[in-house]
Formats: sequence, structure tokens, C-alpha cells
Amino acid sequence: MPLAPLLALLAAAPSLTLAPEAARPGDAVLVRVAGAGPEAPRGTLGGRPLTFWRAGAEWRALAALPIETPPGDLPAEAEAAGAALRGVLRIVEPGFSSRALTLAPKYVEPPEEVRARIAADRKAFAEAYARPFEPPAFSRPFALPRRAPTSGRYGDQRVLNGEKASVHYGLDLTGPRGAPVAAANAGRVVLVRDAYLSGRSVVLWHGAGIYTLYFHLDRVDVRAGQVVRRGERIGRLGSTGRSTGPHLHWSVRVDGLLVDPESLVAIDFARGVAPDRVPAPSRAVAAPAAVAAPAVPAPPVAPAAAGAPALPGTER
Repeated sequence: MPLAPLLALLAAAPSLTLAPEAARPGDAVLVRVAGAGPEAPRGTLGGRPLTFWRAGAEWRALAALPIETPPGDLPAEAEAAGAALRGVLRIVEPGFSSRALTLAPKYVEPPEEVRARIAADRKAFAEAYARPFEPPAFSRPFALPRRAPTSGRYGDQRVLNGEKASVHYGLDLTGPRGAPVAAANAGRVVLVRDAYLSGRSVVLWHGAGIYTLYFHLDRVDVRAGQVVRRGERIGRLGSTGRSTGPHLHWSVRVDGLLVDPESLVAIDFARGVAPDRVPAPSRAVAAPAAVAAPAVPAPPVAPAAAGAPALPGTER
């Protein structure tokens, strides 16, 4: 390690900061520890362990908030250079929407003959996520895979065909079939698969415990193992799998949880800052029939909970 950053590590008093300082349930949050010395700190946010990487003269970790996190104060704690550090993350109301969707019955209750295929899809996604922790493979902020209106946001409460309650764990970006879809940041392709529910799918691994997921593609333009740049085209927008019209379902997985993609895009990793999230009022929104997005079941509140089958790769 160069001498100047090392001296800065040793000289600074340990401190802990959060970016943002106010977040919504399901957000990604950057935790920064300065003055920790050469050894990685140990810490938690809301009781969930953090994994730190060195970023210049400080240590960083990217935390994931469960979507069930209630509004209020959430404690952040770390031990660094013999000091006990504490911070508080303010959790605000998320204002999740309510939508009604109509899907083909085979996608709400898949027939027996496709359940083995769904199980194989889930296994493939699980293997794609089984990468050891590594520092970020990126240096720039994350970007949307395409600039387009949204037809569904993270946390939308969905009712499938008037009956099945579910939660939407991604961001739906609209557009015509064949429109380009770009990598949200530099990373490696760890999965290319034509899955029953998510259709033609791509998963990118970015290091720092971050994966980005691209579903319902009409065409895939990358291969497993390929290294991609931020903004590089990885496929074309489509309507494959459980979908009622052309759109991109984009999800972000951080530390084993699916988080709000918009919260990740808001983090400026170069400066280590992010704007505070403001409380949002709950609202009911009717989903456009032509761009209805896939839905996944709400997290169970009991050991056994019924509901629509989870979209492969989106289980929480």
C-alpha cells in the first residue's frame, strides 16, 4: 500500500458514516469507516453483518435493507482500530404502490410439467450467485440499463388475476421490442439462461456483493464469463417468460437480498455519498396492460406461506 494512504489510515480518528442517512425499506446503503487502520473493521447494520473492502484511505461496505424493515431508527455499529463506532440510519415510509395484473393462468399456477424446469432455473440462479466476495469491479456509479419511462417500481404490491398477492422486486423499464439494453456497470456475465418465468435472462456480477438481473429479453448479446463495460449492450428488450408486453424487468441483488435498483443508482461511489430518501405516500396505481411486469410472492410471515411461485433469481 502507498505510504500516504497508509499514514492517513493510521492518523485519522475512527469514524462511521452512512450514505444516505435516510433510506427506505429495501434500499442499498453505503457504510464508510475512516481511520480504521490496515485491518478491516467488523460491523453490522440493523443486525446484518457487513463485509468491508478498502477504498483508498477508508473501508467501505454495501448493506442491504430487508423490504420488511419498519420506519424508524436503525442502528449501525462497527469496531475499528480498537474503537466502538455507532451511527443511526433513519428509515422512512416507502409508499409502495398497489397494482392489479392479469397474467396467463399457467404463469400464476404453473402446470406440473414445467415445475422441474422452474426448479432447474432456481438452481442455475443460485449457482450464479455463489461467488466469493471481492472488491468492486467498477469505479463509476451505476446507471439505468436504458433511459425509459417505468411501468412498475420496486415494492409494488401486486394482485394477480384478482387473487394472488405478491411483491415486485425490481424496476420495469418500457420500450419497443428490440430496443437496446445496456450493462448498468462494469462486471462479468455469470448467467445467460432462457428461464420459464423470467424468459431470456442475464445476470451480471459486479463485485462488492452486487448482482444486476435483466429479464424478458428478446435477444441476448453476451455469453457467460464475458467481462462487460458500463453501458455496453447486453441484449434487446422483449417479452419472453412471464410477461404481457415488451419491457425490461431490472433487479439488483446486494448481500443476498433484492434491493430497490433506484437506491443503488443514487449512490456516488467515487465520492461516497448519496441523497437522503424522502418519505413517499402510499398510492394505488393501475398497471398498463401492455407492459405488465412479472410478480413474485410477498415474503412469508409464517414458516409456510402460499402464493404464486417465485420468479427464479428473485427469492428473498
